[in-house]
Amino acid sequence: MTSQFSPKVSEILAYSREEASRLASRSVGPEHLLLGIMRMKNSPIVEVFQRLDISMQTVKTELETRVREDEIGQPIHTADLVLNEKASNILKLAVLEARLQRTTRVEEQHLLLAILHDQVDNGAKHVLEMNNMNYEDALTLLSVKNGIGLPDEDYEEEEQSSETANSQQKGSGAQTTTAQQKTKSKTPVLDNFGTDLTKQAAEGLLDPCVGREKEIQRVIEILGRRKKNNPILIGEPGVGKSAIVEGLAQMISNHHCSPTLFNKRLVTLDMTGVVAGTKYRGQFEERMKMLVKELEQNPDIIVFIDEIHTLIGAGSTPGSMDAANILKPALARGTIQCIGATTLDEYRNSIEKDGALERRFQKVQVEPTTNEETLEILHNVRDRYEHHHHVSYTDEALEACVKLTARYVTDRFMPDKAIDAMDEVGSRVHLKNANIPPEITEKEQELKQVTEKKLQAVSDQNFELAAGYRDRQTVVERELQELNRKWQSGETDVRQQVTADEVADVVSMMTGVPVQRMAQEEGIRLKGMAQELKGQVIAQDKAIDKMVRAIQRNRVGLKDPNHPIGAFMFLGPTGVGKTYLAKKLAEFMFGSADALIRVDMSEYTESFNVSRLIGAPPGYVGYEEGGQLTERVRRRPYSIVLLDEIEKAHGNVFNLLLQVLDEGRLTDGNGRFVDFRNTVIIMTSNAGTRQLKEFGRGVGFNTSNSSLMLNEQDKEHARQIVQKALSKQFSPEFLNRLDEIITFDQLDLQAIKQIIDVELKSVFKRIGDLGYQVELSDEAKQFVAEKGYDVQFGARPLKRAIQTYIEDGISELIVNGDVKTGATIHINKVEGKDELSFDA
Repeated sequence: MTSQFSPKVSEILAYSREEASRLASRSVGPEHLLLGIMRMKNSPIVEVFQRLDISMQTVKTELETRVREDEIGQPIHTADLVLNEKASNILKLAVLEARLQRTTRVEEQHLLLAILHDQVDNGAKHVLEMNNMNYEDALTLLSVKNGIGLPDEDYEEEEQSSETANSQQKGSGAQTTTAQQKTKSKTPVLDNFGTDLTKQAAEGLLDPCVGREKEIQRVIEILGRRKKNNPILIGEPGVGKSAIVEGLAQMISNHHCSPTLFNKRLVTLDMTGVVAGTKYRGQFEERMKMLVKELEQNPDIIVFIDEIHTLIGAGSTPGSMDAANILKPALARGTIQCIGATTLDEYRNSIEKDGALERRFQKVQVEPTTNEETLEILHNVRDRYEHHHHVSYTDEALEACVKLTARYVTDRFMPDKAIDAMDEVGSRVHLKNANIPPEITEKEQELKQVTEKKLQAVSDQNFELAAGYRDRQTVVERELQELNRKWQSGETDVRQQVTADEVADVVSMMTGVPVQRMAQEEGIRLKGMAQELKGQVIAQDKAIDKMVRAIQRNRVGLKDPNHPIGAFMFLGPTGVGKTYLAKKLAEFMFGSADALIRVDMSEYTESFNVSRLIGAPPGYVGYEEGGQLTERVRRRPYSIVLLDEIEKAHGNVFNLLLQVLDEGRLTDGNGRFVDFRNTVIIMTSNAGTRQLKEFGRGVGFNTSNSSLMLNEQDKEHARQIVQKALSKQFSPEFLNRLDEIITFDQLDLQAIKQIIDVELKSVFKRIGDLGYQVELSDEAKQFVAEKGYDVQFGARPLKRAIQTYIEDGISELIVNGDVKTGATIHINKVEGKDELSFDA
């Protein structure tokens, strides 16, 4: 097998030359090789140092000290540095190590093993051994079976050299046994793929677990069983399943549990790491078998598998077993103990379907915490978040985290959503006030200048001056590090306070719902809301007043929290402004008509169309797409929902809307709750229009009288007819859930004269964009208003009249070229004729 150096080794050699040049050495020795190895990032060598609890910084310092003690000559250019005899021997040994490990190329691991295996005493080996690293330990930790990472040989070459490999294994059997005996851990495979929670608890690295005594006690009882002593925690995402296991680890560490658990180790297993890198058949099964063997040989270990449903199918290939089937026998015998955690949906979809796996676990249901329990949790973790963000949380801020997320973040669970709000508001306040102190900026500038001067001195070959700058650079770097440490630890600044208002801002960004306290300028704006809407929606003052009062109740905070902001039924004949008012309300509240979710109920006249609102049930076409109503509300929970022409919908739609109007929520086709509590629900209906036309008292039939004015008695009579028709159209339980049934009055000629001013503004704006000005006489305006007035059809005929009598005339002038850009077009009424004149 021909060995060759990998690109990483070439990189290490380049680093070694740089280190030798930096330390003014005459040649590259073993010490420089080791310094080059330690400069490699994401290397298995780093993990070896971590596993043996050896500080790489300490080793580096000792190596540099050892090199400086030797004779130092004048600096030599990096390219001119050569390897001394000891370093050359180490490279030859690395080639032999690669052959011994049956790999095709020399990697950085082989260089480390060569340094440790060198029979000639060298400085690098001496420093490593002084820090308790020897050849046997390093070889064991770097072995392929222990999973850290000596490269695998190509599969075909393994098959071809199987006999040679077997003889090599037999020959090195005594050496391997010695290495395993000297290793510091009885479970090297588990150590590689797991994290010891009891060790972390002893070191104080875990957040405290508040409450959950009942669940933890249940877990301890299951662990005490003789067989099938494997608890599985089931609950919604974010309820604290993993926190319960961490709480158990803390109890074991502090001996606050049953004496049978005093000497137990709780280790969480990373299934992703176990599967990663198993590219050949049998490698995954071998890893799992070794894991199970280690767990059986060490009954004091309890393994925790988060997202345990990933065991199903993990590592399986055609003709092989997955992780679940490998673990089943040991779980049933009780020779290993396992704690699992998964969500309700995943348990139902994965674990429950495998009855043999399900019976080996005992369920522990984990419910979301109450608001009181969540507040207690926030108080207990407050110190850690204050230390991390360098802020101070007030008690009111913690209460706001709980109350606001419980009220507005409806698609997640306690305590996770409250802790998220607490975390994000801490980050927000810290970043908003995180100004770099001027002394740090000045020190950074000084360091930059000293570094530039040192490089210039080296370039000028003034090495004595460069050495002085180098010493100054070291002092400035140390001072800068101390300043940064003090600043980042919050020693030099008073911590900013996090208040309830800032929590409200964060929850608003998370949900899109304005939950902040009403500011003074918003109060002034809401106070003028009715007046502004009345200026755009003419002759419907009573309807606007009722709707504005409901919205003001919500923003002040007086409305029922389990109810939509408002649920209104807009009644009245066509063209009186029902849909128009909903659009203008959306523009006023949100600044954009996009916040209006409009659903045309004429599309839902058949019973089978109802599922389109909430999404098709499982098994039907379109199941994954979601509902046309529910998906839009989920994406924009603070909006106006307009159900246009509700009377045209099938009766099943009304039954569907009952829970929306009553509880402010709707269950979609996927079984998810969609929150409607921050929406304004407006339904429009033309119910009673036909009766109003046929049986109206002086209303709706005398359309030839263009000067017809409706008095209050006429309007009240019209409302009674509409209300009577409404009670026949809709069920009492549906109508009883509405906040207000608002009847829009029919428009008389006086209202049409006001509406024409609103309509003409948009027309004149379009004409102005073309470069023309328009002047319309009062007689011409009166003429268009009378032509566009129809008591039955409201304001819509007015738009047609404007098109016919004004827009058509102006367009004819422009097409014929009778008017120049910038000219003013005068529109007047022609005496004795039903037409208008246009003069430029």
